[in-house]
Amino acid sequence: MERNEQIISAGIDIGTSTTKLILSRFTLMNTAGSSHVPRIEIIDKEIIYKSSIYRTPLLNETLIDMKSVLGLVEQEYKKAGVRPQDIQTGAVIITGETATKQNAEEMLHLLSEQAGEFLVATAGPDLEGIIAGKGSGAFQRSKETGQTIANIDIGGGTANIAVYQAGLLRGTCTLNIGGRLIEFDNDRVKNISPPVRKLLMQLGITLATGDGVSFDFIRPVTEAMARILVHILQRKMTRDDEVLLLGHPPDWKVPIDQIMFSGGVSECIYGHEPSSDSYADIGVHLAKALQDNPELQDWEWIPPAETVRATVLGAGTQTTHISGATIQVDPARLPLKNLPVYQIGMDRNLEDGSQKVKNAIQQAIQVYDPALEGKNFVLYLTDLPFLRFRDVQQLGNWLIDAYRLQPNQTNPIVIVLQDDLAKVLGQTLLAMQSDRDVICIDQILVEQGDYLDIGNKLQSEVVPVVIKTLAFHS
Repeated sequence: MERNEQIISAGIDIGTSTTKLILSRFTLMNTAGSSHVPRIEIIDKEIIYKSSIYRTPLLNETLIDMKSVLGLVEQEYKKAGVRPQDIQTGAVIITGETATKQNAEEMLHLLSEQAGEFLVATAGPDLEGIIAGKGSGAFQRSKETGQTIANIDIGGGTANIAVYQAGLLRGTCTLNIGGRLIEFDNDRVKNISPPVRKLLMQLGITLATGDGVSFDFIRPVTEAMARILVHILQRKMTRDDEVLLLGHPPDWKVPIDQIMFSGGVSECIYGHEPSSDSYADIGVHLAKALQDNPELQDWEWIPPAETVRATVLGAGTQTTHISGATIQVDPARLPLKNLPVYQIGMDRNLEDGSQKVKNAIQQAIQVYDPALEGKNFVLYLTDLPFLRFRDVQQLGNWLIDAYRLQPNQTNPIVIVLQDDLAKVLGQTLLAMQSDRDVICIDQILVEQGDYLDIGNKLQSEVVPVVIKTLAFHS
Protein backbone atom coordinates (compact mmCIF):
# COMPACT_ATOMS: atom_id res chain seq x y z
CA MET A 1 0.00 0.00 0.00
CA GLU A 2 2.02 2.94 -1.33
CA ARG A 3 -0.35 5.69 -0.25
CA ASN A 4 -3.25 5.98 2.14
CA GLU A 5 -6.57 4.60 0.91
CA GLN A 6 -9.93 6.20 1.75
CA ILE A 7 -13.34 4.53 1.99
CA ILE A 8 -16.79 5.92 2.77
CA SER A 9 -18.93 4.50 5.58
CA ALA A 10 -22.65 5.06 6.20
CA GLY A 11 -24.58 4.75 9.43
CA ILE A 12 -28.39 4.61 9.26
CA ASP A 13 -30.48 4.39 12.44
CA ILE A 14 -34.21 3.62 12.25
CA GLY A 15 -35.44 4.22 15.80
CA THR A 16 -38.75 4.26 17.67
CA SER A 17 -39.18 8.02 17.19
CA THR A 18 -36.56 9.13 14.71
CA THR A 19 -34.57 8.07 11.66
CA LYS A 20 -31.16 9.58 10.87
CA LEU A 21 -28.06 9.03 8.77
CA ILE A 22 -24.38 9.94 8.87
CA LEU A 23 -21.56 9.52 6.35
CA SER A 24 -17.91 9.20 7.35
CA ARG A 25 -14.61 8.94 5.51
CA PHE A 26 -12.08 6.40 6.84
CA THR A 27 -8.40 6.68 5.99
CA LEU A 28 -6.48 3.38 5.84
CA MET A 29 -2.70 3.17 6.20
CA ASN A 30 -0.03 0.49 6.38
CA THR A 31 1.32 1.04 9.92
CA ALA A 32 3.96 -1.72 9.73
CA GLY A 33 6.51 0.06 7.50
CA SER A 34 7.85 -1.14 4.15
CA SER A 35 10.16 -3.89 5.47
CA HIS A 36 7.51 -5.73 7.52
CA VAL A 37 4.40 -7.78 6.78
CA PRO A 38 1.75 -5.13 5.95
CA ARG A 39 -0.59 -4.14 8.78
CA ILE A 40 -3.44 -2.01 7.45
CA GLU A 41 -5.30 0.06 10.04
CA ILE A 42 -7.95 2.79 10.10
CA ILE A 43 -5.91 5.84 11.14
CA ASP A 44 -8.56 8.53 10.74
CA LYS A 45 -12.37 8.82 10.78
CA GLU A 46 -13.93 12.05 9.58
CA ILE A 47 -17.68 12.72 9.59
CA ILE A 48 -18.48 14.25 6.20
CA TYR A 49 -22.29 14.50 6.43
CA LYS A 50 -25.04 14.46 9.07
CA SER A 51 -28.65 14.21 7.92
CA SER A 52 -31.63 15.98 9.40
CA ILE A 53 -33.49 14.00 12.06
CA TYR A 54 -36.79 12.62 10.71
CA ARG A 55 -39.82 11.16 12.45
CA THR A 56 -39.64 7.41 11.65
CA PRO A 57 -42.27 6.74 8.92
CA LEU A 58 -44.83 4.10 9.92
CA LEU A 59 -47.79 2.75 7.95
CA ASN A 60 -49.58 1.75 11.16
CA GLU A 61 -48.86 0.42 14.67
CA THR A 62 -47.20 -2.75 13.33
CA LEU A 63 -45.57 -1.79 9.99
CA ILE A 64 -42.69 0.47 8.98
CA ASP A 65 -43.29 2.54 5.83
CA MET A 66 -40.39 0.99 3.91
CA LYS A 67 -40.87 3.09 0.76
CA SER A 68 -40.67 6.33 2.76
CA VAL A 69 -37.56 5.22 4.69
CA LEU A 70 -35.83 4.31 1.42
CA GLY A 71 -36.92 7.69 -0.02
CA LEU A 72 -35.39 9.55 2.97
CA VAL A 73 -32.08 7.73 2.53
CA GLU A 74 -31.99 8.42 -1.23
CA GLN A 75 -32.81 12.10 -0.62
CA GLU A 76 -30.02 12.45 1.99
CA TYR A 77 -27.47 10.71 -0.27
CA LYS A 78 -28.33 13.23 -3.02
CA LYS A 79 -27.84 16.14 -0.59
CA ALA A 80 -24.46 14.69 0.47
CA GLY A 81 -23.41 14.12 -3.15
CA VAL A 82 -22.80 10.36 -2.79
CA ARG A 83 -24.22 7.36 -4.64
CA PRO A 84 -25.02 3.98 -3.05
CA GLN A 85 -22.09 2.42 -4.96
CA ASP A 86 -19.71 4.87 -3.23
CA ILE A 87 -20.51 3.35 0.20
CA GLN A 88 -18.00 0.63 1.04
CA THR A 89 -18.85 -0.12 4.66
CA GLY A 90 -21.12 0.84 7.55
CA ALA A 91 -24.31 -0.39 9.18
CA VAL A 92 -28.07 -0.01 9.15
CA ILE A 93 -29.36 -0.47 12.68
CA ILE A 94 -32.97 -0.83 13.72
CA THR A 95 -33.58 0.20 17.32
CA GLY A 96 -36.11 0.37 20.11
CA GLU A 97 -39.77 -0.37 19.42
CA THR A 98 -39.17 -0.27 15.65
CA ALA A 99 -37.32 -3.61 15.90
CA THR A 100 -40.63 -5.18 17.02
CA LYS A 101 -42.49 -4.19 13.84
CA GLN A 102 -43.64 -7.04 11.58
CA ASN A 103 -41.50 -5.95 8.62
CA ALA A 104 -38.40 -4.87 10.60
CA GLU A 105 -36.18 -7.62 9.21
CA GLU A 106 -37.42 -7.04 5.66
CA MET A 107 -36.78 -3.29 6.03
CA LEU A 108 -33.19 -3.85 7.18
CA HIS A 109 -32.27 -6.21 4.39
CA LEU A 110 -33.90 -3.97 1.77
CA LEU A 111 -31.82 -1.01 2.98
CA SER A 112 -28.58 -2.95 3.28
CA GLU A 113 -29.02 -4.11 -0.34
CA GLN A 114 -30.08 -0.77 -1.85
CA ALA A 115 -28.19 1.81 0.20
CA GLY A 116 -24.60 0.70 -0.38
CA GLU A 117 -22.11 -1.81 -1.73
CA PHE A 118 -21.49 -3.22 1.73
CA LEU A 119 -23.92 -1.89 4.28
CA VAL A 120 -24.86 -4.45 6.88
CA ALA A 121 -28.13 -5.04 8.67
CA THR A 122 -28.00 -5.10 12.46
CA ALA A 123 -30.58 -5.38 15.18
CA GLY A 124 -30.86 -6.37 18.80
CA PRO A 125 -31.02 -4.40 22.04
CA ASP A 126 -27.56 -5.40 23.33
CA LEU A 127 -25.92 -4.28 20.11
CA GLU A 128 -27.81 -0.97 20.21
CA GLY A 129 -26.37 -0.28 23.66
CA ILE A 130 -22.83 -1.19 22.60
CA ILE A 131 -22.98 0.96 19.45
CA ALA A 132 -24.53 3.94 21.29
CA GLY A 133 -21.85 3.70 24.02
CA LYS A 134 -19.21 4.06 21.31
CA GLY A 135 -21.02 6.88 19.54
CA SER A 136 -21.61 8.85 22.77
CA GLY A 137 -17.93 8.77 23.74
CA ALA A 138 -18.40 6.54 26.83
CA PHE A 139 -16.20 3.77 25.40
CA GLN A 140 -13.38 6.20 24.49
CA ARG A 141 -13.55 8.00 27.84
CA SER A 142 -13.37 4.71 29.78
CA LYS A 143 -10.34 3.76 27.67
CA GLU A 144 -8.58 7.06 28.40
CA THR A 145 -9.41 7.25 32.13
CA GLY A 146 -9.59 3.60 33.17
CA GLN A 147 -12.97 4.36 34.80
CA THR A 148 -16.09 2.18 34.63
CA ILE A 149 -18.73 4.14 32.72
CA ALA A 150 -22.35 3.15 32.08
CA ASN A 151 -23.78 4.71 28.94
CA ILE A 152 -27.59 4.89 29.11
CA ASP A 153 -29.05 5.52 25.66
CA ILE A 154 -32.73 6.46 26.07
CA GLY A 155 -34.83 6.88 22.97
CA GLY A 156 -38.53 6.63 22.30
CA GLY A 157 -38.96 3.00 23.28
CA THR A 158 -35.97 1.61 25.17
CA ALA A 159 -33.07 2.47 27.46
CA ASN A 160 -30.00 0.53 26.28
CA ILE A 161 -27.24 0.31 28.86
CA ALA A 162 -23.63 -0.61 28.02
CA VAL A 163 -20.94 -0.66 30.71
CA TYR A 164 -17.34 -0.06 29.66
CA GLN A 165 -14.30 -0.39 31.94
CA ALA A 166 -10.94 0.85 30.63
CA GLY A 167 -12.14 0.34 27.04
CA LEU A 168 -13.55 -3.15 27.64
CA LEU A 169 -17.25 -4.01 27.43
CA ARG A 170 -18.29 -5.37 30.84
CA GLY A 171 -22.00 -5.93 30.22
CA THR A 172 -25.31 -4.74 28.84
CA CYS A 173 -28.96 -4.46 29.82
CA THR A 174 -32.06 -3.12 28.06
CA LEU A 175 -35.13 -1.65 29.74
CA ASN A 176 -38.55 -0.62 28.45
CA ILE A 177 -37.90 2.99 29.42
CA GLY A 178 -38.42 5.68 26.79
CA GLY A 179 -40.14 8.90 25.90
CA ARG A 180 -42.86 7.51 23.62
CA LEU A 181 -44.12 4.69 25.85
CA ILE A 182 -47.10 6.91 26.68
CA GLU A 183 -48.24 9.23 23.86
CA PHE A 184 -50.72 12.11 24.00
CA ASP A 185 -53.02 13.80 21.50
CA ASN A 186 -54.57 17.17 22.48
CA ASP A 187 -54.37 16.57 26.24
CA ARG A 188 -55.75 13.04 25.90
CA VAL A 189 -53.89 9.74 26.23
CA LYS A 190 -53.41 8.38 22.71
CA ASN A 191 -51.32 5.26 23.31
CA ILE A 192 -49.88 3.23 26.24
CA SER A 193 -47.22 0.62 25.47
CA PRO A 194 -47.73 -2.92 26.88
CA PRO A 195 -44.77 -2.76 29.37
CA VAL A 196 -46.13 0.51 30.81
CA ARG A 197 -49.62 -1.04 31.13
CA LYS A 198 -48.02 -3.69 33.40
CA LEU A 199 -46.17 -0.99 35.36
CA LEU A 200 -49.43 0.98 35.84
CA MET A 201 -51.12 -2.16 37.25
CA GLN A 202 -48.16 -2.63 39.61
CA LEU A 203 -48.45 1.01 40.74
CA GLY A 204 -52.22 0.67 41.20
CA ILE A 205 -52.97 3.35 38.59
CA THR A 206 -55.96 3.01 36.26
CA LEU A 207 -55.34 4.59 32.87
CA ALA A 208 -56.91 4.10 29.46
CA THR A 209 -56.58 5.67 26.02
CA GLY A 210 -58.83 8.73 25.80
CA ASP A 211 -58.25 9.73 29.44
CA GLY A 212 -57.15 13.30 30.15
CA VAL A 213 -53.41 13.93 30.61
CA SER A 214 -52.53 14.42 34.28
CA PHE A 215 -49.39 14.66 36.41
CA ASP A 216 -51.15 12.30 38.83
CA PHE A 217 -50.19 9.38 36.60
CA ILE A 218 -47.22 10.82 34.66
CA ARG A 219 -45.09 11.55 37.74
CA PRO A 220 -45.42 8.07 39.38
CA VAL A 221 -44.62 6.40 36.03
CA THR A 222 -41.49 8.44 35.28
CA GLU A 223 -40.33 8.25 38.93
CA ALA A 224 -40.74 4.44 38.81
CA MET A 225 -38.68 4.34 35.59
CA ALA A 226 -35.89 6.35 37.25
CA ARG A 227 -36.03 4.15 40.38
CA ILE A 228 -35.82 0.91 38.34
CA LEU A 229 -32.88 2.33 36.37
CA VAL A 230 -31.05 3.02 39.66
CA HIS A 231 -31.61 -0.56 40.86
CA ILE A 232 -30.30 -1.93 37.54
CA LEU A 233 -27.16 0.25 37.67
CA GLN A 234 -26.57 -0.83 41.30
CA ARG A 235 -27.14 -4.48 40.27
CA LYS A 236 -29.87 -4.69 42.94
CA MET A 237 -32.78 -5.62 40.69
CA THR A 238 -35.95 -6.70 42.50
CA ARG A 239 -38.81 -8.89 41.25
CA ASP A 240 -40.93 -5.73 40.77
CA ASP A 241 -38.22 -4.16 38.57
CA GLU A 242 -38.52 -7.01 36.05
CA VAL A 243 -41.71 -5.37 34.74
CA LEU A 244 -39.54 -3.07 32.55
CA LEU A 245 -36.76 -5.55 31.73
CA LEU A 246 -36.33 -6.40 28.04
CA GLY A 247 -34.19 -9.52 27.68
CA HIS A 248 -31.53 -10.55 30.19
CA PRO A 249 -30.78 -8.94 33.60
CA PRO A 250 -27.70 -6.69 33.99
CA ASP A 251 -24.62 -8.89 33.46
CA TRP A 252 -21.71 -6.63 34.50
CA LYS A 253 -19.85 -7.62 37.67
CA VAL A 254 -18.10 -4.30 38.38
CA PRO A 255 -19.31 -1.20 40.28
CA ILE A 256 -20.00 1.83 38.07
CA ASP A 257 -17.96 5.02 38.58
CA GLN A 258 -19.66 7.40 36.16
CA ILE A 259 -22.82 7.57 34.06
CA MET A 260 -23.46 9.13 30.67
CA PHE A 261 -26.85 9.64 28.99
CA SER A 262 -27.38 9.64 25.22
CA GLY A 263 -30.40 9.25 22.92
CA GLY A 264 -33.39 11.51 22.33
CA VAL A 265 -34.33 11.83 26.02
CA SER A 266 -30.80 13.02 26.81
CA GLU A 267 -31.49 16.08 24.61
CA CYS A 268 -34.06 17.07 27.25
CA ILE A 269 -31.73 16.17 30.15
CA TYR A 270 -28.99 18.46 28.83
CA GLY A 271 -31.43 21.22 27.87
CA HIS A 272 -30.84 20.95 24.12
CA GLU A 273 -34.58 20.82 23.44
CA PRO A 274 -37.28 23.54 23.73
CA SER A 275 -39.99 23.47 26.43
CA SER A 276 -42.30 20.50 26.93
CA ASP A 277 -45.27 22.14 25.18
CA SER A 278 -44.10 20.76 21.83
CA TYR A 279 -44.07 17.17 23.09
CA ALA A 280 -46.79 14.60 22.64
CA ASP A 281 -45.23 12.02 24.97
CA ILE A 282 -43.55 11.60 28.39
CA GLY A 283 -39.97 12.29 27.20
CA VAL A 284 -39.55 15.67 28.94
CA HIS A 285 -41.13 14.33 32.16
CA LEU A 286 -38.84 11.29 32.08
CA ALA A 287 -35.78 13.54 31.68
CA LYS A 288 -36.90 15.57 34.72
CA ALA A 289 -37.48 12.42 36.82
CA LEU A 290 -33.94 11.25 36.02
CA GLN A 291 -32.49 14.65 36.95
CA ASP A 292 -34.48 14.77 40.20
CA ASN A 293 -33.71 11.22 41.38
CA PRO A 294 -31.34 11.62 44.38
CA GLU A 295 -29.74 8.16 44.00
CA LEU A 296 -28.79 8.83 40.38
CA GLN A 297 -26.88 11.87 41.70
CA ASP A 298 -24.59 9.49 43.66
CA TRP A 299 -22.74 8.86 40.38
CA GLU A 300 -20.70 11.44 38.54
CA TRP A 301 -22.58 12.49 35.38
CA ILE A 302 -20.36 12.88 32.32
CA PRO A 303 -21.71 14.87 29.35
CA PRO A 304 -21.67 12.81 26.13
CA ALA A 305 -19.81 13.76 22.97
CA GLU A 306 -23.05 13.04 21.10
CA THR A 307 -26.65 12.79 22.34
CA VAL A 308 -29.46 11.97 19.91
CA ARG A 309 -27.05 10.84 17.17
CA ALA A 310 -24.98 8.51 19.41
CA THR A 311 -26.35 5.30 17.87
CA VAL A 312 -26.11 6.40 14.24
CA LEU A 313 -22.60 7.75 14.90
CA GLY A 314 -21.57 4.41 16.41
CA ALA A 315 -23.16 2.51 13.51
CA GLY A 316 -21.34 4.60 10.92
CA THR A 317 -17.94 4.94 12.55
CA GLN A 318 -17.41 2.12 15.05
CA THR A 319 -18.66 -1.11 13.47
CA THR A 320 -16.00 -1.68 10.78
CA HIS A 321 -12.84 -3.74 11.38
CA ILE A 322 -10.02 -4.31 8.90
CA SER A 323 -8.62 -7.79 8.20
CA GLY A 324 -4.94 -8.67 7.92
CA ALA A 325 -3.29 -7.83 4.59
CA THR A 326 -1.95 -11.34 3.88
CA ILE A 327 -5.21 -13.20 3.37
CA GLN A 328 -6.80 -15.60 0.88
CA VAL A 329 -10.05 -14.39 -0.68
CA ASP A 330 -11.82 -14.99 -3.97
CA PRO A 331 -13.05 -11.45 -4.89
CA ALA A 332 -15.90 -12.95 -6.99
CA ARG A 333 -17.35 -14.43 -3.77
CA LEU A 334 -17.47 -11.09 -1.94
CA PRO A 335 -19.27 -9.47 -0.27
CA LEU A 336 -20.57 -12.17 2.10
CA LYS A 337 -23.28 -11.24 4.59
CA ASN A 338 -24.85 -12.65 7.75
CA LEU A 339 -22.57 -15.65 8.27
CA PRO A 340 -22.87 -16.99 11.83
CA VAL A 341 -19.61 -17.72 13.66
CA TYR A 342 -18.70 -21.11 15.13
CA GLN A 343 -15.59 -21.04 17.32
CA ILE A 344 -13.15 -23.90 17.75
CA GLY A 345 -10.33 -23.57 20.32
CA MET A 346 -7.25 -25.73 19.65
CA ASP A 347 -5.76 -25.34 23.18
CA ARG A 348 -2.31 -24.53 21.74
CA ASN A 349 -1.75 -28.09 20.48
CA LEU A 350 -2.82 -30.31 17.58
CA GLU A 351 -3.57 -33.42 19.68
CA ASP A 352 -6.99 -34.84 18.76
CA GLY A 353 -7.10 -32.05 16.15
CA SER A 354 -8.80 -34.22 13.54
CA GLN A 355 -11.64 -35.09 15.93
CA LYS A 356 -11.93 -31.50 17.24
CA VAL A 357 -12.30 -30.10 13.72
CA LYS A 358 -14.81 -32.79 12.69
CA ASN A 359 -16.91 -32.27 15.86
CA ALA A 360 -16.88 -28.49 15.35
CA ILE A 361 -18.12 -28.73 11.75
CA GLN A 362 -20.82 -31.26 12.76
CA GLN A 363 -22.01 -29.00 15.60
CA ALA A 364 -21.92 -25.88 13.41
CA ILE A 365 -24.13 -27.64 10.83
CA GLN A 366 -26.47 -28.79 13.62
CA VAL A 367 -26.77 -25.25 15.05
CA TYR A 368 -26.80 -23.12 11.88
CA ASP A 369 -28.13 -25.48 9.19
CA PRO A 370 -30.34 -27.97 11.07
CA ALA A 371 -32.63 -28.60 8.08
CA LEU A 372 -29.56 -29.22 5.86
CA GLU A 373 -30.60 -26.46 3.44
CA GLY A 374 -26.98 -25.55 2.69
CA LYS A 375 -26.67 -22.47 4.93
CA ASN A 376 -23.03 -21.48 5.35
CA PHE A 377 -21.12 -20.36 8.46
CA VAL A 378 -17.71 -19.06 9.52
CA LEU A 379 -15.30 -21.38 11.33
CA TYR A 380 -13.27 -19.31 13.81
CA LEU A 381 -9.99 -21.03 14.73
CA THR A 382 -8.38 -19.85 17.98
CA ASP A 383 -5.49 -20.81 20.26
CA LEU A 384 -3.46 -22.53 17.55
CA PRO A 385 0.09 -23.58 18.47
CA PHE A 386 3.11 -22.47 16.41
CA LEU A 387 2.59 -24.23 13.07
CA ARG A 388 5.35 -25.55 10.80
CA PHE A 389 4.45 -26.08 7.14
CA ARG A 390 3.80 -29.80 7.78
CA ASP A 391 1.36 -28.84 10.59
CA VAL A 392 -0.47 -26.43 8.27
CA GLN A 393 -0.89 -29.26 5.73
CA GLN A 394 -2.16 -31.60 8.45
CA LEU A 395 -4.68 -28.97 9.63
CA GLY A 396 -5.69 -28.41 6.00
CA ASN A 397 -6.39 -32.13 5.54
CA TRP A 398 -8.55 -32.24 8.65
CA LEU A 399 -10.53 -29.20 7.51
CA ILE A 400 -11.12 -30.57 3.99
CA ASP A 401 -12.32 -33.93 5.38
CA ALA A 402 -14.66 -32.24 7.88
CA TYR A 403 -16.05 -29.75 5.34
CA ARG A 404 -17.26 -32.70 3.19
CA LEU A 405 -20.04 -33.01 5.80
CA GLN A 406 -21.60 -29.73 4.58
CA PRO A 407 -24.67 -30.40 2.40
CA ASN A 408 -23.90 -27.60 -0.09
CA GLN A 409 -20.45 -28.20 -1.54
CA THR A 410 -20.66 -25.10 -3.77
CA ASN A 411 -20.50 -22.75 -0.77
CA PRO A 412 -17.05 -21.27 -0.14
CA ILE A 413 -15.09 -22.54 2.87
CA VAL A 414 -14.97 -19.49 5.19
CA ILE A 415 -12.35 -19.49 7.96
CA VAL A 416 -11.29 -16.72 10.34
CA LEU A 417 -8.08 -16.96 12.37
CA GLN A 418 -6.85 -15.03 15.37
CA ASP A 419 -3.24 -15.50 14.22
CA ASP A 420 -1.54 -14.13 11.12
CA LEU A 421 -1.89 -17.38 9.13
CA ALA A 422 -4.71 -16.77 6.67
CA LYS A 423 -2.69 -16.71 3.44
CA VAL A 424 -0.68 -19.86 4.12
CA LEU A 425 -3.70 -21.86 5.36
CA GLY A 426 -5.99 -20.52 2.61
CA GLN A 427 -3.55 -21.33 -0.18
CA THR A 428 -2.87 -24.77 1.33
CA LEU A 429 -6.62 -25.53 1.29
CA LEU A 430 -6.87 -24.37 -2.35
CA ALA A 431 -3.87 -26.51 -3.38
CA MET A 432 -5.32 -29.60 -1.69
CA GLN A 433 -8.74 -29.39 -3.38
CA SER A 434 -9.99 -27.67 -6.49
CA ASP A 435 -13.76 -27.78 -6.18
CA ARG A 436 -14.45 -25.17 -3.46
CA ASP A 437 -13.50 -21.50 -3.15
CA VAL A 438 -11.72 -20.50 0.05
CA ILE A 439 -12.10 -17.28 2.05
CA CYS A 440 -9.52 -17.22 4.81
CA ILE A 441 -8.94 -14.00 6.81
CA ASP A 442 -7.12 -13.15 10.02
CA GLN A 443 -6.44 -10.50 12.69
CA ILE A 444 -10.17 -10.32 13.52
CA LEU A 445 -11.55 -10.96 17.01
CA VAL A 446 -15.02 -12.50 17.00
CA GLU A 447 -17.08 -14.65 19.36
CA GLN A 448 -19.34 -17.66 19.02
CA GLY A 449 -22.84 -16.46 18.10
CA ASP A 450 -21.62 -13.30 16.34
CA TYR A 451 -22.52 -12.76 12.69
CA LEU A 452 -19.86 -11.71 10.22
CA ASP A 453 -20.10 -9.63 7.05
CA ILE A 454 -17.03 -9.56 4.81
CA GLY A 455 -16.82 -6.72 2.30
CA ASN A 456 -15.18 -6.35 -1.11
CA LYS A 457 -11.39 -6.49 -1.30
CA LEU A 458 -9.85 -3.01 -1.16
CA GLN A 459 -6.80 -1.74 -3.09
CA SER A 460 -4.70 -2.36 0.01
CA GLU A 461 -5.48 -6.12 -0.22
CA VAL A 462 -7.52 -6.07 3.00
CA VAL A 463 -11.26 -6.59 3.45
CA PRO A 464 -13.60 -4.56 5.68
CA VAL A 465 -15.33 -6.80 8.22
CA VAL A 466 -18.37 -6.00 10.35
CA ILE A 467 -19.05 -8.12 13.44
CA LYS A 468 -22.59 -7.98 14.76
CA THR A 469 -25.59 -9.67 16.28
CA LEU A 470 -28.89 -10.13 14.47
CA ALA A 471 -31.67 -10.46 17.03
CA PHE A 472 -35.16 -9.11 16.47
CA HIS A 473 -36.93 -8.80 19.82
CA SER A 474 -40.62 -9.53 19.66
